[in-house]
Amino acid sequence: MSMALRASATSALFRRPSPRVQAHALAGLGLCLLLGCQPTSEQATDPAASSAASQAADSKQLNQALERIERNARARPREHLAELARLQGQTAPGSEERLHVLGLRGELAGMSIDRTTLEQVASELEQWPNARTAPAAKVVAATAWARFNRDRGDLREAVKLLRQAPAGGVAALPLLLQLRYQQLRSFAESDAGNLDAASVAIDQAMKLAERSGQAWRKALVLADVANLMARTQQFERAKQGIEEAVRVAESDPSPDLLTLNQVQTARAIVYTQLDDLTTARQSFEKALEYSTKAGAPGVIALNLGNLADFYLRQRQFARALELASQALPMAREARQLSAESVSLHNSGIAKIALKRVEEGKQEVRQSITMDEQQGAISIAADGWAELGQYLEEAGDWAGAIDALHRHRVLIDSVLREDARKTVLEQQERYDADQRAKEIQLLNRDNSLKAEQIRARDLQLKLWAALGGCIVLSAALLGMAYQRIRRTNQALATSNESLKIQSERDPLTGLANRRHFQAAIKRLAAKGGLSGTVFLIDIDHFKRVNDQHGHAAGDSVLIEVARRLRAALREDDLVVRWGGEEFLIVVETRDPATAQHLAQRLLDLIAQPAIQHGSLRVPVTASIGFGSFPLAPNELSVDWERAIDLVDTVMYMAKAHGRNRAYGIERMDVNDEAGLQALSTRMEAAWHEGQVGMSVLQGPPGESRL
Repeated sequence: MSMALRASATSALFRRPSPRVQAHALAGLGLCLLLGCQPTSEQATDPAASSAASQAADSKQLNQALERIERNARARPREHLAELARLQGQTAPGSEERLHVLGLRGELAGMSIDRTTLEQVASELEQWPNARTAPAAKVVAATAWARFNRDRGDLREAVKLLRQAPAGGVAALPLLLQLRYQQLRSFAESDAGNLDAASVAIDQAMKLAERSGQAWRKALVLADVANLMARTQQFERAKQGIEEAVRVAESDPSPDLLTLNQVQTARAIVYTQLDDLTTARQSFEKALEYSTKAGAPGVIALNLGNLADFYLRQRQFARALELASQALPMAREARQLSAESVSLHNSGIAKIALKRVEEGKQEVRQSITMDEQQGAISIAADGWAELGQYLEEAGDWAGAIDALHRHRVLIDSVLREDARKTVLEQQERYDADQRAKEIQLLNRDNSLKAEQIRARDLQLKLWAALGGCIVLSAALLGMAYQRIRRTNQALATSNESLKIQSERDPLTGLANRRHFQAAIKRLAAKGGLSGTVFLIDIDHFKRVNDQHGHAAGDSVLIEVARRLRAALREDDLVVRWGGEEFLIVVETRDPATAQHLAQRLLDLIAQPAIQHGSLRVPVTASIGFGSFPLAPNELSVDWERAIDLVDTVMYMAKAHGRNRAYGIERMDVNDEAGLQALSTRMEAAWHEGQVGMSVLQGPPGESRL
């Protein structure tokens, strides 16, 4: 399962002495401590020097404790949370020492998906008593929440939190807290497909790691750089970078096993992306060796899960099952829910492939439930999709269709939430723009009133020139009126532009769901939809992103959108429904016309292969379609039900091999209750003759990815 093939975002948090302590240390005994020299007799009897010595010793002790915790955090993060709570009690409120402790505590709480602890940490950071470092404290809180959201699968929220961190607050962070922020931002942006932003962040992280002077930190950042290079198809640089990361990690004067483990895990992932599977396997095994020596059950479980996933990709299902079965009890012992979920999922998938279908389905469903309970909805949706794929291969058509349909329901919920957040953000921008224009109009209105007052004063003072003043006042009023009229027109134009922007997908230029909600009312004006609905899903789109990068995926989406528009009339409704899905609604209800259009869409999408630079990307699609009201009894349905029905047959097209279209010709039902009952068993009802279906095959294209 692809979600298992990842290394944890490295924490980069190490306490730096406060400026006051630094000054004392440089003036006296602290410098000797740093250099390893002994105090003189004068220093030993000087109370100020003794105080500085005590502070420096305490600082060094806390410094060492935090580094030890940071290096071993991945082994038992929950245990270290308790130790950090004790260390926090030894620091002063608002001090830089406490900021560092809270930062690491927030990091571990996010890593452990421990919302209760994270809320406590964030609350103190949000109410930071030191005004000078308050902006930095807010960035630390945002970073902890971002880590929490990233690890529970909500990348969009993680990226949003990191991007919204004020630049001044980031700049005010101590060096190692800045390093932690930039590493996590690079990780999140990269996972979300924002590779340019990830490159900027990792470049900053690399500079900070160099300045830290610590080899293990530099090694971890180099590993992240290599992974990013592989994702952007800079394969030679990726190889050089990961080998440099290994060299630096092994050259550390006191190398720790978990750093070596993390670098080897990253090396395995990079070589998997480079399709060098022999080297990848060797690195996965080395990573497992290091975590086993470290006695870190949570990390061992993740490593075993990574190896299980690797063997699933090689279709060595018995070996994958063996490894996943080893990982599961370790993940439970360490209370690592994400590792437990991965182990269950990989175990279930392997069992399905080994024809233990019912047992495997139960484990995968249990894994998905755990992901949903943690709020990792995107990961759960991917789990349903992979389950559907393997059930399809096992010949469990009904199970495959059900799993793929559940995938769609979850993806819809994610998209709806994303759309809701996007609309709210757009509305906030719109309201701010509106307020600015209203203020501008108010200022102009005040200017107009001032002109009126001056004109009235002029009338009183210059009664003799009354006629001339009236003409002047009228001219001034006329000019002001024209200015206000032009402003109102500009405001109306701006508002209309904002409305259009909010209803268009920025990548493809197609309508989005918000536009669809308004446009569909015309086709469903009498309570039921009248027309034909097509739901189109690009086959294996994730492989395009995984193998060629998100820029190639964007090129595919843009070109598919262009081809769809080319097949349709001006007044047909074509919507980017979300991700790699498109929705089309046309007014015609003629079955022959609908079938002809479905075949044309299959042909246009599949040929020719889509060009991305020098790369040719073969693309096919699966399509579900149906005309409404439903034949033969002219059963009227609302648009939500219509989309649900074509969604079901679209997944039938996927389950039966992809690159094809399934269309509903008739459903032998008379009412909504009968329709509901039949739609839950569409595959069986088709074979029994209660549902009429047309099946169209796409053209043979170039070899698939």
